[in-house]
Amino acid sequence: MQTQKVRKAVMPVAGFGTRFLPATKSMPKEMLPIVDKPAIQYLVEEAVASGIEEIVFVTGRGKRAIEDHFDVSYELEDTLVEKNKKDLLEAVQEIPGLAKFSYVRQPLPLGDGHAILQAAHLLNNEPVLVMFGDCLYDSEVPASKQLIEAFEEYNEPIIGLAKVPEDEVKKFGVIDGREVETNIYKVNQLVEKPSPSEAPSNLAAVGKYIITQDIFDILAGMKEGKSGEIRLADALDIFLKNNKALYGKILEGKWLDTGDKLGFLKATVNYALKHEKLSKEFTKYLKEVILDKPASPAGRPE
Repeated sequence: MQTQKVRKAVMPVAGFGTRFLPATKSMPKEMLPIVDKPAIQYLVEEAVASGIEEIVFVTGRGKRAIEDHFDVSYELEDTLVEKNKKDLLEAVQEIPGLAKFSYVRQPLPLGDGHAILQAAHLLNNEPVLVMFGDCLYDSEVPASKQLIEAFEEYNEPIIGLAKVPEDEVKKFGVIDGREVETNIYKVNQLVEKPSPSEAPSNLAAVGKYIITQDIFDILAGMKEGKSGEIRLADALDIFLKNNKALYGKILEGKWLDTGDKLGFLKATVNYALKHEKLSKEFTKYLKEVILDKPASPAGRPE
């Protein structure tokens, strides 16, 4: 059976972002800037660099800024033209053309699986890349491309994985599986936030998946579980119980989990250190901070 090409991505972005209050009271968490781009743009650029042509955002109330960001802004562009700011104009004009964007609403916060299901009618029964907004990757080969290449080899749903310290497994969903190829695992079970003593491995799901129509069919037939939500992890568990094959791929690169404030700060530092115009001065500033040298208000040593 020929593997279908992965051309579409779904990005669930309907959450309230409560960990970042009060900043997210009026701004979507996904629009918080990492250096000079909103976090969600890094994900979109990764998807496009991985061959994705269409992106469906699953939004909710208060998320209109995401739609505006990936739309044309005539007034802003006219202002940049008048001020002859060509570099900024090019950066702004590039955004709407990154991919074909669609938007659907999740009317009630009934879980990540429920959110993904809202996009099903736009996917034409194709395999789809699912990208959660908290999962950025700094890697030579885009993380999603790594996942797509593994999917094309095995032609089965696949989960992006990362190794985490054993004392941190309680924060994530981890897999029980066996390695069938270097960094590729056949998954036997998914365990959500286990204690370190009960965890079957330290391989955590990082918020990137490729799922097929079988998974959507399961989601469509699910009712809210004990948590009151329809969850993707539960659908994958049902998929496994139906004797279906599910794989995991350890992604190469640096996983930047922006789901909490500390992780978001680490991601900001990571990208600032790589920024073409900022890296030199920012590196110098960090050294001053580490060495506890006093700095002037302008950020330069006295």
